[in-house]
Amino acid sequence: METTQDGSTGDTPRWVELAEVDNIRDLGGLPVRGGGTTRRGVVFRASTLQEATADDVGLLLGRYGLRTVLDLRGPDEAAREGHGLLADAAVRRVNLPVSRVQALVTDAVPVTTADDGNATGFYLGLLDGSGESLVAAARVIADTDQHAVVFHCAVGKDRTGVLAALLLDAVGVPAPAIAADYALTAQRVVRIRARLTRFPSYRDLPAVEHAFMASEPRVMRRFLATLHTAHGGAGPWLRDRGLTAAELTRLKEVLVTAAPG
Repeated sequence: METTQDGSTGDTPRWVELAEVDNIRDLGGLPVRGGGTTRRGVVFRASTLQEATADDVGLLLGRYGLRTVLDLRGPDEAAREGHGLLADAAVRRVNLPVSRVQALVTDAVPVTTADDGNATGFYLGLLDGSGESLVAAARVIADTDQHAVVFHCAVGKDRTGVLAALLLDAVGVPAPAIAADYALTAQRVVRIRARLTRFPSYRDLPAVEHAFMASEPRVMRRFLATLHTAHGGAGPWLRDRGLTAAELTRLKEVLVTAAPG
């Protein structure tokens, strides 16, 4: 099955084009080992939604059927920055913070060196510190009554990237496609940074050229390799932290559509 540069298997764009949200895309259309693809229109990953316009909100609720927003920001960060017009929209909002075991204010704007290993280590720290939130997110996404679901942090790359990688690996998306999806944020990073640095929580974001702002595929590939070496992959990791076998099966059923024929 031939894949495109965004890791998908079709011609339909995965980006959702909104006026004031810079980094939002469908997790559907990615190849699954053994055949099939991830289902479109079920779950979307995003950068902060706090400046979504009325038209943006209308599009999310209408065309995309948004019912649930999973906010991966820390509770203080989320309270400080808010939810914009989505605060009054007819959606369920759930705060599921993704952070390291010893959460730091700088987790919202982490500083790493140019060493990709540091970025991978940061992601592993988020994984270690966020089992409860990540399992809860998987449960929400496995529940069709909650669809469609958007999960987001600030940039839409790190905390959001860890959850996206877990979900995709758990349902059988191969590592190269997960890494290609992760890397898409690089296409929007200039816009993302320009928006975020206007907000109090993110005014210290480093320059676009800094390693933290990069989304190199090799970082995600290393993260996934360690996840498999240490835990057997995302499925066993989720099971070890309380997701039941039935819930994991349901997650696969709702996120994967079989190949035609």
